[in-house]
This record gives sequence, C-alpha cells and structure tokens, in this order.
Amino acid sequence: MAKSKLIIVEGAQGAGKTTTTDYLRNVVKHTNLYRLSGISDSTPTGLEKNKKMYYDLLEYMKKMENLDINLLFDRTFFTEENYCRLGKKEYSFTEVYNDLLEQFSKLDFDIYYITVYLEDEDLFEERLKRDGKVEPAYAKFSRDNSVLQQHEYLKMADEIKEKYPNIKVYKINNAKDLTETQEELRNILGI
Repeated sequence: MAKSKLIIVEGAQGAGKTTTTDYLRNVVKHTNLYRLSGISDSTPTGLEKNKKMYYDLLEYMKKMENLDINLLFDRTFFTEENYCRLGKKEYSFTEVYNDLLEQFSKLDFDIYYITVYLEDEDLFEERLKRDGKVEPAYAKFSRDNSVLQQHEYLKMADEIKEKYPNIKVYKINNAKDLTETQEELRNILGI
C-alpha cells in the first residue's frame, strides 16, 4: 500500500499559498488541510511558545502515520525559520528548526516540500492588495518584504533538497496561468 502524503506549501506573502493549498485539498483524496498563521509573539517568550507548538505538531504528524490520510500544511515551522533569518523576531530559531527538520525528514510519509514563488517579483505589488486581511506587525505586507521572504524560502528549499534526499523538494513558479500551475502540481503528486 502506498504511503500517505505529507505536503508542506511555503512561500512569501502573496505568492499564492492559499490558492495552491485550496486546490490541493480538493484534488488529493483523503486530505486534511491545516493553515497555520504562526504566533505573533516575536520576543524570546515567543520562542518557547513556538518550540512547544511545533514539537507538538510533529508528534501529531507521527500519530497520523499509516492512517491512509494525507496531511497538507499551508505554512509550518519553516515559516518561523524564514522570519527569524530575516530578523523579524528577537530570537534565533535555527537550532530548533534543524532538530524539527531532522525529525520531520524521518516521518513515515511521502514527504513533499513545495515552495511557491513569483518569477516576476513585480507581481507581488498587485497580489498584496488585501482588503480586510489582518497582517502581522512583524511582517507587513509589501513587495519588498515578500521579495526578501521569497529569496530566503528559495534558499531554504535548496538546503533541504541537498541535505534530505527523502524529502521531495519542488519550487513552483506561481506567476503563470493557474491551470499550468495546477497541472504541474498534479504531475508532481502523481494525481
């Protein structure tokens, strides 16, 4: 029997994570979608909260192994590491991130790490016009912030691909026509 899929979708604000995960939720059978927004506490106290939250999340993922349920995440601990690398938090998350990633890579799933990005970075300007959407104080929506996040996410994807061959790492240019992106996702996931 095929392993269940564990799919992580990461990317900068405005890159299309919500559209991507909503689509995957509807086309990958037996899938639960989890949309994590992170903890807005950027102080060292926030580090302790995040450590507990993400270690507990990893335990939850372990409990879901071999249940014929696919797990789909819109952001996880990779986002926390991205924000910390960009100096958006008052602490370093790298030690925790490396440990979480090591354990994550050993989960009994077919693991997919997908970074959505915009090859044409000027598209962030239009995509970030979000009426009524609450933005975190430490990560204001702006083209420049999204471009910096995107560069770091792409670097992180390369690091994961190099160090963890059992994690299927993909970078998807989400600036093209939506149907092309959807076809690329179906091909990657074999659906």
